Amino acid sequence: MMTDLERLESRCSSYEAVIIAGVLALATFLSLIIGGVIYRYRWRIRYLMHMSKKKFFGHHMLPDYTVIQNYKYDAFISYAEDNIRFILDDVIPRLETDIISLCIHQRDFLPGNAISDNIIHAIQSSRKTIVILSNAFLKSKWCMYEFNMARMESIYSRGEDISLVIVMLEPIVHETMSLEMVRWIQDNNYIEYTTDHDGNALFWDKLRRVITS
Repeated sequence: MMTDLERLESRCSSYEAVIIAGVLALATFLSLIIGGVIYRYRWRIRYLMHMSKKKFFGHHMLPDYTVIQNYKYDAFISYAEDNIRFILDDVIPRLETDIISLCIHQRDFLPGNAISDNIIHAIQSSRKTIVILSNAFLKSKWCMYEFNMARMESIYSRGEDISLVIVMLEPIVHETMSLEMVRWIQDNNYIEYTTDHDGNALFWDKLRRVITS
């Protein structure tokens, strides 16, 4: 026969197990909620962290993003290394002129600086960010970083000025894109590249107008 003390100890042990299980379940639930929120707003958090870093460590934003002369470049060209020939053979010769200056990471990024700092500086020093979207672009971690930082810059720092432009270099299945990219394209459209003679001329003309607008 169990004594009263043994019954009490047994009952307390069962209560402890219930309490521990409840605490663990609550902690797991809160972790999932917090993790989900962080994941959903991960790019905004990264962008705000970078802006805070600039604010507290002596880096300053351009005085006024609406004043064209404050920008060093007219456009930062974001592209995958697999598309370098398109950049060298077409983009630079056709777009870079006396009145249009481009930021090309292989040429204009500052050596010795962190890649993330170079990317943010290029985006904020340019009136537009032109994403040359390809399947190779989607597979590159840094290309996607450039897209998302440019997206955050356009949303949170440029007011109503849409500074991120997508150029669809080749057919891409929507399922291979991130949700953020699909939404951006749906909300802001894109420019489709074509090799058709007449269409190609219209493409470059439209892209020049977008950069200088």
